[in-house]
Amino acid sequence: MAGKDCVKVAVRVRPFNKREREAGSRCVVSMSGNAITIQDPRNPHTRRTFTFDYAFWSHSGFIRNRDGLFVAEEPGGRYADQGSVFNDLGQGILENALQGYNATLLAYGQTGSGKSYSMVGYGPNKGLVPTLCERLFRAVKANQESCQCQMLFSMLEIYNEQVIDLLSKGARSPAGLRVREDQQRGFYVEGLRRVPCDSAEQVEQLMEQGTRTRTTAATHINANSSRSHMLISAQLKQIFTEENITKQSNINLVDLAGSERQRCSGLEADRLKEGTAINVSLTTLGNVISSLADAALGKKVVHIPYRDSVLTKLLQSALGGNSRTVMIATLSPSDICYEESLSTLRYAERAKRIQNKAVVNESPTERLVKELKAENVKLLLRLSRLGQDGRKTEEESKELRRLLTHNEMQIKAIQTLWEHHLQEALKDWETQYATITQERRMMQMHPYILNINEDPQLSGVVKLFIQEGDWDIGLSEGTSRTITIKGLGIQERHAVFTNEDRRVSITPVSGAKLMVNGLPITYRTELQHLDRLILGSSSTYLFVGFPCERGAEDWSRYDYDYFQSELAAAAGIHIPTLCEEQSPAGEPSVGLAQTDPSLLAVFYDYIKLIPMVTEANQMSQELNKGVEFKLEIKNLAMSDCRGRDLEKDIAVRVTSLENKQVWMWSKVKFVNRKFLMEEVYQQQVGSGGGQGAERQPLPRDRDPFWDPLEPLHLGSAHLWLQSLAFRIPLEEQVEVLGPEGTEEAILQAQLLPCSPMGLPLGEEDILIDPTELLGKRLDFQLFLEQCCGLRWLKEAKNRGVQIGFRVYDCPQTFYTPAVWHNVNPLLEHRLHFSAMRTSQDLLNYLQSSALVLELWGLQEGCADMVSSMEGLRMTPEGSFIIDKASAPDPSVLESPGCVSDLRSSMRALHH
Repeated sequence: MAGKDCVKVAVRVRPFNKREREAGSRCVVSMSGNAITIQDPRNPHTRRTFTFDYAFWSHSGFIRNRDGLFVAEEPGGRYADQGSVFNDLGQGILENALQGYNATLLAYGQTGSGKSYSMVGYGPNKGLVPTLCERLFRAVKANQESCQCQMLFSMLEIYNEQVIDLLSKGARSPAGLRVREDQQRGFYVEGLRRVPCDSAEQVEQLMEQGTRTRTTAATHINANSSRSHMLISAQLKQIFTEENITKQSNINLVDLAGSERQRCSGLEADRLKEGTAINVSLTTLGNVISSLADAALGKKVVHIPYRDSVLTKLLQSALGGNSRTVMIATLSPSDICYEESLSTLRYAERAKRIQNKAVVNESPTERLVKELKAENVKLLLRLSRLGQDGRKTEEESKELRRLLTHNEMQIKAIQTLWEHHLQEALKDWETQYATITQERRMMQMHPYILNINEDPQLSGVVKLFIQEGDWDIGLSEGTSRTITIKGLGIQERHAVFTNEDRRVSITPVSGAKLMVNGLPITYRTELQHLDRLILGSSSTYLFVGFPCERGAEDWSRYDYDYFQSELAAAAGIHIPTLCEEQSPAGEPSVGLAQTDPSLLAVFYDYIKLIPMVTEANQMSQELNKGVEFKLEIKNLAMSDCRGRDLEKDIAVRVTSLENKQVWMWSKVKFVNRKFLMEEVYQQQVGSGGGQGAERQPLPRDRDPFWDPLEPLHLGSAHLWLQSLAFRIPLEEQVEVLGPEGTEEAILQAQLLPCSPMGLPLGEEDILIDPTELLGKRLDFQLFLEQCCGLRWLKEAKNRGVQIGFRVYDCPQTFYTPAVWHNVNPLLEHRLHFSAMRTSQDLLNYLQSSALVLELWGLQEGCADMVSSMEGLRMTPEGSFIIDKASAPDPSVLESPGCVSDLRSSMRALHH
């Protein structure tokens, strides 16, 4: 009878990556034994501690030895290398598999937290999967005299709820493979290729093949590998001939998609569902784990949602079923990843409560062989008895022998089927090996371009050789002198490589997008060794020159971020310029190591979004959406009453090319919409309809390229309040600056100290010492007179504007009435404010702060912004009260409830 096995959970903490080191990140994770403690960087006194079955510290205390292996700096150090992780996790999976149990290993964590390194590894630092296969075949070889072993290997990817066979020989189905259910087998993938293997080298070759397919598929369908799940399955069958026992184990090794959540504040909430099918599998996995954890605690669980996603269907036995399961959760210890790391730890804590019921498996096929052999023994016994009793008849004897022969043929067919499949797989392996050998030979003879992917594991997988003569590169597969590539924005004939006189050049075809080292190219350009090419929207390649040009330089520095940093620099966005914007006038900008981490975070967000914006523009063009996307860096100092450069943020400006309508999307909203755009693109273009083909129009409420119009924040101006502390009137023309520092308008405004009835004060009322105001009443009017040179109206006349502002402790934002169709509109908007007893806090505010006047853009079909009266108090004279903490009892003041409308109050004040 099956016993209960809890899911074993391990946590591994990786070193800082390049970004985190440059940002001066602080480590907020500590480890003691199997306990992990995480500290809130904003509140150092807030700590959370979690305890797991295993905890691996791989953050510090290591060196790279001569063989390229990362090992502990000192013997017996705390650093956990790849070998230590395998000994604790992989060895248990290996032993369970050899005993006949199903075994599953899940890798979970944020993108870039070290999942792939732990699972697959890089270079000589082999991960759990290759080491497990190597040890498995070593164990098989040691027992080959008493045990015959058969292993079937498969490799698939789940992206957007579609299953892609990474080892398939044929063309990929646009809809992916189907997941079906069988009473005995449970859920399985119909048509998935399972390759017989008899060596670790063969498995390694198949993994390389799968990675190559995954790279190509990601390019074809414009997918992001961090959003896909990879599932490697090995079915191990051990036939013990002497004991007449067969043990069968299914080993599942799962590299889950990145666990980062798309956090949205109320203002950023999107009308369209976030992530849709792309996030379904990971969300459902979390729901399944939560339900199983609740069940383990004795809570009543009505339904466990295995059927809600492809991933959870295929992992049903691994979670709460017939399997011994291990989860490795990987963490970044950086303070900038605190939220994600805490989320991962909570997820892992729930997973360790899950209880499985693992049993040793017996193969139905071997049971059939045993039954056939047993039947033959009975038939032979009957034949012998017929002869002994002398009652042997020819017909009966013939029938018994026919049955014997039929059974023997069935047994032989079953036993030879494996050998036949293995021979076929070995032939494929030899062909693949010959291809790799040929590729290595070509690398020593010709220049080539190799792919660079956002996922380092998929970089350098595709090599395209440029032999002598002219070579077309593009979608076309028409001629023998064509290099075929797929990708968004790639034309049938995109460019021409020319290799002559040991020089290589590239010439773009008319209308083709081509960049070399971050700059657009429209003419023939000679390539130098290690030049960076971007073809179409985001197909990135590194040019590797002739063998004689190659030195000992480290090519790994030309990663995906390097390409995007070049594009950002070409657009004028790089760390030094951001630092100059932040540094006070006259002071030198700080170095990279001293740069504000928030600025680095914005820069890395920017370079991450560059290819996504390019791809969104290409999809918009191919789908005839008429929408253009543009990245902008918002300076949040514009919205600060003291003008402090608190931080910067990324936004995406969306413009309708036909009617000049504009939307501004947050980074989070754009990323969500980008994945929705991919779904629409795949449905309309990927399914066969090319550019310009007839397509069914998408309902507007489901169109990710469209949004209802909303007021748009154009910029802000600062009207400093210091003159009010001296009761001196101020008349000023203030510059309204956009988030990128552009001049949006000039605003004429006045601050007028006045009497409670709104009459102007005389020169005798001016104060020499502002402290004379303390405890006394202060009245002033804000008069917004005119807006001049509105850039928003110069771009399109059918637009309007409003000014919004908040004063001291007033809970609501005040808005001027909307003005339309005028580049230099008159506002003539006046408001009266009163402080009944001026406090020290209000006085400090007046002396050090500015009134932030926000310019809002309106478009046809967009509702005006209206001021709210909620929480506001007014004097009997009709002015708005500020500095409420020092105001007298509200019962002596007039409540705004008696005023029918804020607009009428403002109108009365104005008149």
